[in-house]
Amino acid sequence: MATTETPTTQRTSARVQVQKFGTFLSNMVMPNIGAFIAWGLITALFIEAGWLNRGGNGGLAPDSWVANIGGWGDYAGGGIVGPMITYLLPILIGYTGGKMLYDVRGGVVGAIATMGVIAGADIPMFMGAMLMGPLGGWSMKKIDAIWDGKIKPGFEMLVNNFAAGIWGGILATIGFFIVSPLVSAFATAAGNVVKWLVEAQLLPLTSIFIEPAKVLFLNNAINHGVLTPLGTTQSLEEGKSILFLLEANPGPGLGLLLAFMFFGTGMARASAPGAALIHFFGGIHEIYFPYVLAKPRLIIAVILGGMTGVFTNVLFSSGLRAPAAPGSIIAVLIQTPGGSFIGVVLSVLLSATVTFLVAAFLLRMDKSDDGGDLSAATASMEQMKGKKSIASSTLTADGASDTRGPIRTIVFACDAGMGSSAMGATVLRRKITEAGFDDVTVVNKAIANLEDNVDLVVTHQDLTPRAQQRSASAVHVSVDNFMGSPRYDEIVELLRRTNVPAGVGAGAAAGTTGAAPSTPAAEESFSGPGAEGNEPRHGAHDDSGLLADQAVRLGGSAKTMEDAITEAGDLLVATGAVDAAYVAAMHEREKSVSTHMGNGLAIPHGTNESKGAIRRSAMSFVRYDEPIDWKGKPATFVIGIAGKGDDHLQLLQKIAQVFLDKEKVARLEAAGSVAEVRAILEG
Repeated sequence: MATTETPTTQRTSARVQVQKFGTFLSNMVMPNIGAFIAWGLITALFIEAGWLNRGGNGGLAPDSWVANIGGWGDYAGGGIVGPMITYLLPILIGYTGGKMLYDVRGGVVGAIATMGVIAGADIPMFMGAMLMGPLGGWSMKKIDAIWDGKIKPGFEMLVNNFAAGIWGGILATIGFFIVSPLVSAFATAAGNVVKWLVEAQLLPLTSIFIEPAKVLFLNNAINHGVLTPLGTTQSLEEGKSILFLLEANPGPGLGLLLAFMFFGTGMARASAPGAALIHFFGGIHEIYFPYVLAKPRLIIAVILGGMTGVFTNVLFSSGLRAPAAPGSIIAVLIQTPGGSFIGVVLSVLLSATVTFLVAAFLLRMDKSDDGGDLSAATASMEQMKGKKSIASSTLTADGASDTRGPIRTIVFACDAGMGSSAMGATVLRRKITEAGFDDVTVVNKAIANLEDNVDLVVTHQDLTPRAQQRSASAVHVSVDNFMGSPRYDEIVELLRRTNVPAGVGAGAAAGTTGAAPSTPAAEESFSGPGAEGNEPRHGAHDDSGLLADQAVRLGGSAKTMEDAITEAGDLLVATGAVDAAYVAAMHEREKSVSTHMGNGLAIPHGTNESKGAIRRSAMSFVRYDEPIDWKGKPATFVIGIAGKGDDHLQLLQKIAQVFLDKEKVARLEAAGSVAEVRAILEG
C-alpha cells in the first residue's frame, strides 16, 4: 500500500539530516580540539599582546622567544603560531575527515587534498579542509573498489601506494585551482556579513536562531561548520573573536537551571543543582535541553539571556582567542585574552541573570508538576540526538529510583541470541562483576524469547524498537559496539544509583553474575561437549569439536565483508556442522544488523529461523592480513558461529575475554600456527 509522507514527517526528516550533517562536522573538529587549545595557549603567551610579551617587549619572555615562537605578523611566516593555524590545524581536520570515511588510507589522501586548498588561499582553510578531507577518503575508497581483488599477488603495495599518491595529487591540484577560490569567496562573504552585523549592533539577534538550534541539536552544523572557521580567521587578524562565544556561553543554561532550583517542582527541581554543576563546570550543555523541551516557553528565557551575553561582548569588544570546547566556564576563561576578561565574565553573569529572571517569572506562572514532563522531555531529547548520555540520564535518576526497584536482571538480546548477544553479555557481566554487583544476573537471549519480566534490556541500536515491543516495562539501552561500548559504563553507573540503597555496594566481593553458576564445562577445551544429545567428544583436535583445526584459517583470502562471511560460512559447511543454506542465512542476518563486535572482531551467524540448517554447534576462525571493511569498521578476525544448543556460549565467553585483552589480541595477530591460535583462545 502506498504511503504519503506528511509535512511533519518531512520536517522531522530534514531536521535529522541537518543533525547528522552537524554531527559529521563535529566529528572532524572535536578530535582536534586539543590542537586548537595548544594553538590558543601559544598565541596567548607569545604574540605581541601576549601574556609573556605585552607589546614589544615589556613582558617576561626574551625578545628572541617572541620572535621565534610568536611569528604573528605574517601568519604563514616564521615562528609557531602562524604555521600551526595555516598548516597543522587544517591538515588535522582534513586527515580526520578522510579517516572517518576510509580509515588511515582515506586520512592520508584527505590530508594531501587539504594541502591543495591551503596552498591556494591566503586565509586559514578550515572549511576547505572539511570539504577536501572527506572527499579524499570517500573517493579513494571508490577507486580502490574498482580493482579490488584484481591485482596480482605481490603488486598490492605498489598499486595501492601509487594510486593514493596519484589521486591525492589530482585532488590537491583541484583544491588549489578550483575549491580554494570558491571557499575563499564564501569565507569573505560570510565574514562581511558578520562584520556588518557587528557594526550594525545586530549580532545579538543571532541568539534567536542559535539557542533553539542548540536545544534541537542543530548547533554542531552552525558552530563547527561556520562559527569556528570564521572565528579562527577573525582571531588570527585581531587576536580574539566574539564568534567563539555565540554558542559556547554557559550563562543562559546556568540561569535556566538556577531558576528550576528555586522555582521548579518535582523531579526538575530536585535534579537542577547537579545539572547546573555538570553544565557550568563540565561544559555539557545538553543537560539543560530537556528542561526547555519540558516547558517550551522557556526558550524565550535562554534566547533573551543569549542576546544579553552577545550584546555585552559587543559592548566591551571582548572575545576568545580559540574555541572553548567543551563550553565550560573553565575552558572559556582559559581562552580569554587579557583585555577581554571583564567583558567575557560580565557576558556570562548577565546572560545567566537575565535567563534566571525570565525563567523564574515563567515558572511562577506555571504551577504544574514538571517531573513527568522532564522524563518525557529527556526521552525526546535522546531520541533527537540518537543516543543516550550519562549526563542526561542524571536528570531522571531520582525519579527512576522512586518508580523502580533495584536492577537485578539484565538481558542482552540480539536477533538470534547465539552470537552478538553472548559476546556483549560477557563483556557487560565482567564490568558489573568488577563493580561489585554480584547479585545482578546478565543473560543473553533472542529478541523473540524476550518477556516483560526483566529490569534492563541491552540491544544493538537497530534492534531496540523490537525489544521494546517485547519488554515494554524494562529500561532499554542501545549499543553499537559490543566489545567496548561506553554504554556499559553507564549501566554500571545506573546500578550504583538504583542498587546501592538496596545494600549492594561497589565494595562487595566480586562474584560470578552470569546466567548460571560456573560449571566444569566452562573450563573444558574447545573440543568439549558437542551439540545437545550427543556424546562428549574426545581429543583436542577432533573435527566434531566446537572449533576444528580445519575451521581455522590464518590467511583469509576475502577482500570484502560479503566474501568474508562466505569464507567463514564455507568452513562451517566443510566441517559438516551446517547445511549450505546456513551461509545464505548468515548474509541475511548481516543485512539487518551488523555483527561487528568492535576491537577488530566480527562474528557473522545465521538468523533465528535458520537454526534448522545447523547439524551441531561449531565455529570457524579466519584471520586477515589486511582488515576487512565491515560497514565502515575494520575486522581483522572473523569468527563464524552456528549454535544449536548453548554449549558454544562458553567458548564465546572465552573469546570475549581474549578480545578485551590487547596483549592477547596482539598474540593472535602474530600467531603462526593453528595450535598457537587455539592455545590463546583456550587461555
